[in-house]
Amino acid sequence: MTNQHAQESSGDDAVVRQARLRADFARLYPTLAPDVWLPAAEVGAVVLFRRLLTDGRVMLGSRLLEESHFEFRGGWSRGDQAYQTRAGDVEESDWI
Repeated sequence: MTNQHAQESSGDDAVVRQARLRADFARLYPTLAPDVWLPAAEVGAVVLFRRLLTDGRVMLGSRLLEESHFEFRGGWSRGDQAYQTRAGDVEESDWI
């Protein structure tokens, strides 16, 4: 899987969140090349598809991309505002 525009981006000005597989974990993700920056959504789709093919299921609410296996860069700046990125991050006071 290659995505030349993602590889050429410096990351400092990238609006798209990118992920790069760490070489130490390449054996766990045979369809991904290590040390190549790709859009994180594409990497997530590859990992999800592989898990569905091998395990037949994926646990909802879990992160697809292990932070110890991947490096990340880019994306929109969140500034000082706290964003909630998982259903489990919602505070009880926010429930309806």
